[in-house]
Amino acid sequence: MGQLVFAAKVTHIPRMVLSELPGPLHGCRDDAIQGLQDIGQRIVDSGADTVVILDTHWLSNAAYHVNACADFQGVFTSNEFPTQIEALEYDHAGNPSLAKALAAQATERGVLTIAHENRNLGLEYGTLVPMHFMKLRRRVKVVSVSGWLAYSTIDESRRVGAAFREAIEAGDGKVALVASGSLSHRIHDNAVVFDRPYETSDEFFRQCDLRALDLWQQGRWKEFNAMLPTYARACYGEGWMHDTAMLLGALGGDDYQGKAEIVTPYFLASGTGQVNAVLPLR
Repeated sequence: MGQLVFAAKVTHIPRMVLSELPGPLHGCRDDAIQGLQDIGQRIVDSGADTVVILDTHWLSNAAYHVNACADFQGVFTSNEFPTQIEALEYDHAGNPSLAKALAAQATERGVLTIAHENRNLGLEYGTLVPMHFMKLRRRVKVVSVSGWLAYSTIDESRRVGAAFREAIEAGDGKVALVASGSLSHRIHDNAVVFDRPYETSDEFFRQCDLRALDLWQQGRWKEFNAMLPTYARACYGEGWMHDTAMLLGALGGDDYQGKAEIVTPYFLASGTGQVNAVLPLR
């Protein structure tokens, strides 16, 4: 019988890549990097053979999607931030059988979800950046899921997450589930974005993020779930926070009682709100 053994919400900000390179920004995001390294080690320690990443940089305009390729190798440069993520090498093993099972179960539960074994379908940096800094490489397999659903609902994503949990437990592996995306995500206006890397774009967004994290740490998930649809829209949540909805659906929705552990304290990145947090399963 399969088991969900680890769950987390993580950042994937491009500035982490610059932080590990020589130059004026070297070390600027060591806090976030160290948090991801910690989470990566915990994934290994949990015995997980696969990490499923709910990637808010994989935009879907119709249906939910799962990358079911067996192997991922290449060099990635971001078309969104080509000056920050350039020539990032990656080498990961996939898990086609799990990917197909996730898609089949979500579809069975009434939300069309499609698994793809198309080698031309690449990974987005919402998957590649956390995998890089968690230092998992081929130590743990990876399955990437579209986590930005332009025309879906938070409730639909919760249902997909619940179906994923069912598929995991019907299998025979140990799986970590990681939501990859920010909290509020209103990047600064272009005229000032390079001048304000460590400031919020609006104090309202920061205060909403802090309140959300307070609820997480208290285990008040029913209240957070009730506010999530409005919060995601009002504060420009990354990918409309469908990654978070799927994660919480897999953890039990309103019935989840775990108290979040903040691994990297809340921080700001070019106007957006970021965190690395573990959501305990016991």
